Amino acid sequence: MPIRIANAWDAPEREVTPEALWLRRREFLRGAGLAAGALLLPACGRTESGAVAAGPSPVRGPDGFTTDEPATAFEAASSYNNFYEFGTDKEDPAERAGSLVTRPWSVRVDGEVAKPGTIPLEDLLAPHPSEERVYRLRCVEAWSMVIPWRGIPLGALLRRLEPTSRAKFVAFETLLDPEQMPGQRRSVLDWPYREGLRIDEAMHPLALLATGMYGRDLPNQNGAPLRLVVPWKYGFKSIKSIVRISLVEQQPPATWNQQAPDEYGFYSNVNPDVDHPRWSQRSERRVGELRRRPTLPFNGYAEQVAGLYAGMDLRKHF
Repeated sequence: MPIRIANAWDAPEREVTPEALWLRRREFLRGAGLAAGALLLPACGRTESGAVAAGPSPVRGPDGFTTDEPATAFEAASSYNNFYEFGTDKEDPAERAGSLVTRPWSVRVDGEVAKPGTIPLEDLLAPHPSEERVYRLRCVEAWSMVIPWRGIPLGALLRRLEPTSRAKFVAFETLLDPEQMPGQRRSVLDWPYREGLRIDEAMHPLALLATGMYGRDLPNQNGAPLRLVVPWKYGFKSIKSIVRISLVEQQPPATWNQQAPDEYGFYSNVNPDVDHPRWSQRSERRVGELRRRPTLPFNGYAEQVAGLYAGMDLRKHF
């Protein structure tokens, strides 16, 4: 049974906006012209039908990080996503992801670890109590959400696997199964989807292996049963439906970095000073809001993570 452990960055469940409050303003926002054309973009997902809650939902972070931004509606966060394994239209994942079988599920662990193997998901997670956290997720096309997640710290899992001294990076892979994931029948990307972190990034206490959101198990379209959440990076860094974790010595391939290296860097840190070639990253719009707001360095988590990149040129290593 999941155990709730209070963290400085947690927001109490009672402070997360009820879904009903969001849904009542759905029609208003449709009429306000918030719909955006679907582009072939990697992102955390966005919605045409999100709404603004009536009251604040504080989001607390380590070392004093706070925000009184309301949480995004579950309906918004789960109905308009990017998950190309189920199609390139934003509605495709919610419509097609029911074909994905998430139990039983296992994760292959290999590379520079003392304890490799193929581990059932339940055994992989069992030693670690689940934690509930509320993180902002910033999409590369200048949209963002605030989502209550449930999961385990990635660093806790990696320490259990006992990385060797040669482990410098952590590589991830998504399930490859075109029968369950019809989008993989098209060569839109080089399947399977891959992602990677430097090991100190992966060990940071904010990095999360998510198993749920909004107090429930992850919906298939949001990456069930196991996805990565790294809140200071753009949403396309949040690999979904993970089946393999490898600790490696060299920088691993990352799908969007390989697909369009001039647009999507390996590090993928939220940086308002590095524009996408086709638009500015200096401002963003929270899903459900009319106004734009300045983009915060590292998505507002600079105090916690900027030290990881001391001495790096973040325009070159974007």
